[in-house]
Amino acid sequence: MNALAHAQADGPQDKSATASGNGKSGGGSGRVLDAIEKIGNKVPHPAIIFLLLCVLVIVLSAVLSAFDVHVTSETVKSVPYPATQVHEGGTEYPGTHLPPESAYTHRYETVIETTKVESLLSGDGVRFLFTSAVHNFNDFGVVAVILVIMVGVGLAEEAGLIAALIRRLVRISPPETLTAIIVFAGILSSIASDAGYLVLIPLGAVAFISAGRHPLAGIAAAFGGVSAAFSVNLLIAPIDGIMTEITNQAIRLVNPGQSLNLTANYYFAIGSTLFLTIVITFITERIIEPRLGPWQPQDTDAVADGEEPSVDTAAEARGLRYAGLSLIALVVAVTLLAFIPGAPLRNPETGSLFEDSPFMDGLIVIIMIAFLVMGLAFGAGAKTLRGSAAAMDAITKTFAGLGGLIFLLLIIAQFISYFNYSNIATVVAVQLADQLESANIGAIWLLIAFILLTYVINLIIPGIIPKWAIFAPIFVPLFIRLGVAPQTVLAAYRVGDSPTNVVTPLMVYLPFIVLQCQKFRKQAGVGTVISLMIPYTVIVAVAWLLFFVAWYAIGIPMGPGAPVKL
Repeated sequence: MNALAHAQADGPQDKSATASGNGKSGGGSGRVLDAIEKIGNKVPHPAIIFLLLCVLVIVLSAVLSAFDVHVTSETVKSVPYPATQVHEGGTEYPGTHLPPESAYTHRYETVIETTKVESLLSGDGVRFLFTSAVHNFNDFGVVAVILVIMVGVGLAEEAGLIAALIRRLVRISPPETLTAIIVFAGILSSIASDAGYLVLIPLGAVAFISAGRHPLAGIAAAFGGVSAAFSVNLLIAPIDGIMTEITNQAIRLVNPGQSLNLTANYYFAIGSTLFLTIVITFITERIIEPRLGPWQPQDTDAVADGEEPSVDTAAEARGLRYAGLSLIALVVAVTLLAFIPGAPLRNPETGSLFEDSPFMDGLIVIIMIAFLVMGLAFGAGAKTLRGSAAAMDAITKTFAGLGGLIFLLLIIAQFISYFNYSNIATVVAVQLADQLESANIGAIWLLIAFILLTYVINLIIPGIIPKWAIFAPIFVPLFIRLGVAPQTVLAAYRVGDSPTNVVTPLMVYLPFIVLQCQKFRKQAGVGTVISLMIPYTVIVAVAWLLFFVAWYAIGIPMGPGAPVKL
């Protein structure tokens, strides 16, 4: 990609510049963020940090296990479908008899279980340490996702397609709407969250630099939209189905005849999407960009003159036309494979396009193919890729740049696996939830406390589903007894789940974000990202909490037929 490659080139740097990039800290809050960035960037390499965290978890698990630290709680677990393999008619080919439709009514059940801290220095723990390393990395899905999607995105980037699209977007969009468009697209991308991280965040940087704005602000805006508002959308996402089922199982603990449907939070999700687009846009333009200052490549790691390379507009227009035609052909193909009743990308049992369907499971592959096809078409039209060798070189170059990231993800995979094996996070979450449950406060204050608890727990359990599986059996029955509807509890959980995503060190895409920042500031590290994103966490957390309280106080339904109170 021309703009991106241009920004990555080495050049002179003003060593006196502060972390803000322009030598000005922007007041008290700016000085605090600058200090956070400097301190954060002085810590060891992230790989060393996670190695030390692995050691800490091992030692801590042994200590807590020796003191028999454990909790007993109700939790929601999926129920496997029984299937019996039989041989039909004496043939040697096995057949599978599926259970009747009635067996599929409940996919989750609530169980009481005791969870204790498991020592990684016990016999079983030591065996786990030595035998699980390969499996830990192999099962760390983010690695495969990055490799798959970067095949298409990398080729499109090297061909110049992404830079051309951004230049076209900047030309046709009013400058004042660019931030809002990126943030809004980021929020919508949660329907396929991996694509949002891997595609939109690099696009945000290039969009801003093409508009003469600081690329780190573009990264921050996109990251804020994708992650700080992850739990809401204008569309019904696959994650909504899982969360609804877990909620229904918790409801059945006190009211077996009651259940929610997928639209129980739909009105609140729409309102939150529009509200957070405004809030994150405001943070980017009024706090982040003033702190970063004007985009001055000579003060960072870009070329000294900061000029965009000359572009053959006729060739670029021809390339975009070819890319557009290839996209139309791809859309037609996907339509035939997915949107026609009985198509192969629909759920073969239910015919659904979104629930447990090959279409949703294959979104990453579809996006990869889309970028690959459009990149090849653009390269052919604009003459930026000449032959298959050039295409392979572009993909190889992309993969070569991911080497450090892959090694870091290898270490992170081990840490997360050790953390999960030890059960430390689960024990901490249940203990805090029990304390909150026993607090004798009113419904609205308990909802606020629940949101604050979720903010904190999200720092150590970033996944939206694992936390809800722990919290739902505790808080849904509690709030029902207080007259608060289950859909309101679920909406409160959505508010608490996302804002701290952008600052937790356990965010699996954090190394990828750091890598993107280093393209424009070689000295960037974890501290750079954290200092950029702290304003988003704080302001989104406060603003969204107030938005929820106002929604609850006014009594606006959370969704169709889903009032805030029972």
